[in-house]
This record gives sequence, C-alpha cells and structure tokens, in this order.
Amino acid sequence: MLERLARAAGGWVHPGRKGAMARALKPSAEYLEVMWSAVNESHFSVAGLSADVEIVVDEWGIPHIYAASSHDVFLAQGFNAARDRLFQMDLWRRRGLGLLSAAFGPAFVEQDRAARLFLYRGDLRAEWLAYGSDTKDVTTAFVAGVNAFVSLCLADPRQLPPEFEALGYLPERWEPTDIPRIRSHGIYHNAEQELARALALRDFGPEAEDLRRVRDPQNPVLVPSGLDLSVLCDEVLDVYRLATGPVNLGTPQAGESPEPQHTPEGSNNWVLGGSRTASGRPLLANDPHRAVTLPSLRYISHLSAPGLDVIGGGEPVLPGVSIGHNGHVAFGLTIFPIDQEDIYVYELNPRNDLEYRYRDGWERMTVVTETIPVRDADPQTVELRYTRHGPVVFEREGTAVAIRAAWLEPGMAPYLGSMEYMRAHDAAEFNSAMNRWGAPGENQVYAMPDGTIGWRPGGLLPIRPNWDGLLPVPGDGRYEWAGFHDNDVLPRDENPDRDWLATANEFNLPHGFDETIGVGYDWYSPDRAERIRTVLAAAQDWTVDDCLRLQTDYLSTPFQKVAPLLAELRPASPELHRALDLLGAWDGVEDEGSAPAALFEIWFRNHLRPQLLVAALERRLPPDVAGRAAARLIPQEQYSGDPRIVLRMLADPERHLGSSEALTVILERSLLAAVREAEDRLGPDAASWAWGTLHFALLEHPAHRLLPKLDGARLGPIPRSGGSDTVGSTAFSPDFRQVSGASFRVVIDVGDWDGSVAVNVPGQSGVPGSRHYSDHLEGWNAGAAFPLLYSRAAVDAAASSRIVLSPA
Repeated sequence: MLERLARAAGGWVHPGRKGAMARALKPSAEYLEVMWSAVNESHFSVAGLSADVEIVVDEWGIPHIYAASSHDVFLAQGFNAARDRLFQMDLWRRRGLGLLSAAFGPAFVEQDRAARLFLYRGDLRAEWLAYGSDTKDVTTAFVAGVNAFVSLCLADPRQLPPEFEALGYLPERWEPTDIPRIRSHGIYHNAEQELARALALRDFGPEAEDLRRVRDPQNPVLVPSGLDLSVLCDEVLDVYRLATGPVNLGTPQAGESPEPQHTPEGSNNWVLGGSRTASGRPLLANDPHRAVTLPSLRYISHLSAPGLDVIGGGEPVLPGVSIGHNGHVAFGLTIFPIDQEDIYVYELNPRNDLEYRYRDGWERMTVVTETIPVRDADPQTVELRYTRHGPVVFEREGTAVAIRAAWLEPGMAPYLGSMEYMRAHDAAEFNSAMNRWGAPGENQVYAMPDGTIGWRPGGLLPIRPNWDGLLPVPGDGRYEWAGFHDNDVLPRDENPDRDWLATANEFNLPHGFDETIGVGYDWYSPDRAERIRTVLAAAQDWTVDDCLRLQTDYLSTPFQKVAPLLAELRPASPELHRALDLLGAWDGVEDEGSAPAALFEIWFRNHLRPQLLVAALERRLPPDVAGRAAARLIPQEQYSGDPRIVLRMLADPERHLGSSEALTVILERSLLAAVREAEDRLGPDAASWAWGTLHFALLEHPAHRLLPKLDGARLGPIPRSGGSDTVGSTAFSPDFRQVSGASFRVVIDVGDWDGSVAVNVPGQSGVPGSRHYSDHLEGWNAGAAFPLLYSRAAVDAAASSRIVLSPA
C-alpha cells in the first residue's frame, strides 16, 4: 500500500528499472491533509444533475468521477470530456454528421456529402435496444453533460478552447442520436482490399495478386459470375475514403482524390494467469495501435456510482470505457478483422439512371436530398442515393457502385457495445455481453481476481451463402447476405493449460475451425504475435514492469528470419563487407540509437522488397506489364509494411525467382543500394548513423496549418525506436514518420487494482496550454507509464484538482 501511495504522489513506472519510481515518499495523515488543502478546487452548476458530483483529477490528468447515480456519473463524464476535449469532440461531430462546411467553408462540401451518405438511417428504437437496456438513457445523460459545457462556453467565452475564437466559429449542441448515427470513425479496410484485389487481378493476373497481399486462408481468388472487372477503377472508393478518412484542415480538397486508407491500425493484448506471475494474480496488458494524434484518440476516465466502478480508456465522444477494469473483470481489445463490407456493382437503366438491374427488372434507388450549410457561401443542396444494399459511392457510364456495410446495421456504432461488458461481474456476464458486440470486429481478452483468464472475439459477421467476400459482386440479386452468424460460432478460449492468451491481429482461427463460415481473409502479419508468444511461453514470476517491457519490445522478427541468408553472403565489395559486418553484429533490436536498425529498415522496405517483387513479376509477366504491376503493387503496401511476401520469396527462391543464385544477386544489389541511401540520408560514416535520426514521431494539432502559432500546434519531431513489425509498433510512412502505434497503453494488476499503470500520449487534455496537454509525451517515448489508481485513498493522495458539479 505504501508503494502504491508513493507512486500516487508523482511516480512514473520505468520498466527498465524494476520497481523504480521517480518519487517516493511515505504518506501520512498530515501529508494527505496538507496536500488536499493545496488542491485547486472549481465549482460549476450543471443542469440535469440530481445531486452533487465530485471529480478528482489526479497528477496525470485522469478524472475520477464520483456520483450518487448512474445518470449523474455519465452526465458528469460528458461535461468533463468536453471540458478537456471540446474542440476535438466538436470536430468529430461535424465530420461525422457532415457539418464541416458550416465551420470551414466550401472546400468541405464533398466530404460533408460523403459523411451523410454513411450515417445510420435505420430504425432508432432497434438501434438503441441492440446495445443494452439503458444505453439510450446513458447516452442521453452523457450528451446532456456535453451540452452543459457547451452552454457554459457560450455564456462565458473564457471557458471556450482557443481554437474556436481563432477560427471564428462556435461549438454546437449535440443530440443523443448524434452518437449512434455516426459510424464512419471505425476501423474499416475490407472494401479497400476488395477493390485493390479486383484491379490487380484484372490488370496483372492471379500471380500478381498473390504477390500483392497474403490471404489467410490462401484460397484461390475466383471472379464472381457476372462481375465485369473492366468497369472498376481506383476512383470507385473516393467517396468512401472521404467519408471514413480524417479531416485535413487547411488542405484544399476540391478536385482532389483522397488516398486509399492503408495506415495500419492493429493492437496487442495478452493475459497471464497466476501461475505465470510473481503475485499469483493475473495480469492483463493492452496497447491499441491507432493513429498517433494530437490530442490523443483516447481519453481515460474513472466512473464511480452505485452499481458501477469502472476505469480505463475510451473515446472522448462516447460514454463509458472500452479498455480497463471494473473491480471484477479486466478487459482489453485488439482488431479481429471480420469481413464486414462488400462492394456491389450495378448495371443502370439506360433510360433512367436512378434505376438499377435487380433480378428480372429495374429497381429504383432511394434518393435523399439534403442541404449543407456553408460558411461565407450559399447553402449547397446535395443528393444522396441508396440501393437496397447501401449508399451509392460511384456512378459512371451506365454503372453504379454501392457499399454494403454491416456497420450500418442496428447496434453497430463503433465501441458503443462496450456499455454492456464494462459492467460485467464475472466471465458468464462478460461473454453474454460480448454477444451484443458489433463493430469493429475485436479480440477481447479478460481476467478476474479468481484467476480466470479468457479470449473472446466478437463482431457482426454476415452470412455469404454463395461467395467468399474477396471481390466485388454484381448487385443484381445473385449475391445476398443471408442474415448474420451468431457470435457463438466464433472460437473462444478460457483458462488454457499454458495459463496465458495473446492476440495481435494475426490469423488466429484455431485448427479445426470451420473456415467456410468466412470470417475474413485480410489478417495482419504474424510477427508481433510470434514474438509475444515466444516471450510469454517462457514467462515466470512476471510483474507489471515485465508487461511494460514487452509492450515496448523492439526486436525485429523479420531481421531474425533474414539474418541467416545475410550470413551466407561472400561479396567482393568492401562496402558490402562493412554493411554485412554491421548487420552481422546486430541483435535485431530497433533502438532509436541503432545504426544497423537504420540500415536494415532502409534495405528491407526501400530496396529488398521492390527488387524481389520486380524480379518475381518479370518471371510471370511481359516486361512492360511487370513494371506497371510493380508500380501499382508497391505503394499499396507501403504503409502496412507487411513482410510476409518478402519472407515467402526468400524462403523459396526457386519458385519465385528461378534460382538461389538470383536471390543472391538481389540480396547484394539491394543491400548496396541501401548503403548508398543510408549514406545520402545519414552521412558517409556508419558509426554516426542512428535509426531515430530517420524514424520520428511528429504530433500535429488538426488545425496546425490554419493556426501555426497555436500553443502546442506541433509536438516533436521525436526520435523513435521500433518499426512496423515490432511488438512496440511504430509503423511509419515512406518518409519514416510514425503514422500509428500505441498512443495508449495499459497494464492491469488484476485484484490489486492500484498496481495498474497506463499512459495516454501526449496527454489527457486537448486544451493548448493545459498542464495535461503533453505531460505524458516524455514518459510514453521512454516506455514508462503512470499509476492507474482505483481506490479512493490512492486517488485522494494523487489529487491535483477537484471539481464539484452541482445541480443548476
């Protein structure tokens, strides 16, 4: 207890020094009294509350909200989230509802139209009931809290975040239905893969598609009967990309084609049973990999009311938490990439482009006309078209294309399904709640103080009775979903003999699972999962610090697989000898100060992969076609950094390249090119090279282009360790800038809850100038974390401010 309270007094947990604390002091009654008297205190009158609510904000910006009822705690959560993140929340709402133009002008009309196409437009009664018995009430209370803070800002502009005044507009009040109607902020990639697969197959054949991306299971790609691939083009998904992509304030958008969304967004999670830990209690670790943003995508909250005492990370725009614990069950998620999307292609009636062929006749589209308000311009009237399958995203020369998405069904607002499981008291209740989980597909791991650990995937899975979902299909009625599978068809595991479970978005359907169910084919590279399993299989006497170390493990498993081939090379060039000596002495850890890590990543991404791909294509296609295929296929994989294609070619050079000798030539030629690129980028002396000189994180406020002088508009650049394939994932773009990773990490000491830790980069607050705007940044970069306190005594010991909300 003393150690926990010492941590509460300001200590960061640094996994490099087991059990170390930045500060340690013995809390006494006198200390607590003095410290509490120094805490800043604020008072607000808030309409809708039934009694006073107390919010204790600890040293790391975590709000601990104590209320007398469930209604009041969620209302206070909305108020407090808006207090810390109002500009971010308002931007989320405008983007999702198609209201950007009202604040930012005509350049956003097309994005507003795209967003409106993908709003949930179904029955709201069915929508609310799909999540749970009180989700409507909870969401209504949360939104009332958001609106209370908006009203406060409108009445007292001193409370208004600085972005609004600088950009010249005001936040708007929310409706409870805004939250379930907005769907486009989830993680969706399947439509992109269907189109990319179709274009590669059409233009270059199945051999090229096999070199573009790994499918699990590796079933052949069969063109559905009646599908005309010639009518497809990359622009088919431009509207979809606008709807599901980010907001780029200050970037002209009129006439631009949005880029495909290939940014990797994975995650790691694992649970260790008591036989593997030093304490005999389970440990649960989770580090979701999403875009590294400013402010953070996630927001940590502690909600305490009769019947509810939950703490963890959620999204600031949603009630509740999706990753954390409630004193009974700890839970953490990763993406389980269920195929929840299909592209439908239609023949239009030559006499009426509002009609498409369906079965033996023509069926009329549903047309919705809406008016988009535009700042400093006339409102724009837009037409939204829908087929029976979903929103129409493309029309050209007698063809239309629509997206059918499971996430447009009732109960599929991303992450809102956590309202049920975050209140579970045991494994049975948790698994029952997961039957309601809809989108996105998730691997949930859970753990309880009685020693129970488990894995339970969930998500709405369409039944495709006569096709596999790999390619677009005609929309003429031959390819229809036959409802949805019950979540019970998905595999699960509880209390395995090895006493640990882990997921990392890899193909993890167990041996013997019925693959005809068609969960999906587009899984992530197994490298992170392989490394995690190797480490956990040897885990003994593990602690929270050990889990933190694994979350920031930067060992490159692709290098381990390639290193034996490099060791066999005997080049004549002194330059190559030096490069091989550098890599040969390397342990494979991609530390920011590592010279061999810089050379390896330049070589593996920029030179080895393209040269292998070109050589493999040239064996299968005419030279001019092979060149076009390589130009098409390489950029589509640039962000994902999936090493599986490269490793497969290296493992079987006779099949892919014609001979082992051909591989040797490519290895030497590509490595020499990498050395020269490294010299151009980092200088001629390899002793001065460092991976972190190339690889960096730069966090940018969404309005940084419009408001370059905004306090904290940009944080960084920060040298970063790791890469796309390390457990501590720091996936990067072609300029080596980190594009995704674990902006939020948590390790939960199950049953000794105050021993848990977390970090949320760059900080809890989105208000520039706040002390909690970037106070997590340094610790996050160092692989450290702060105490995630749960008990009231520990929270009081770590208090930095106190907010009292009273009924208005």
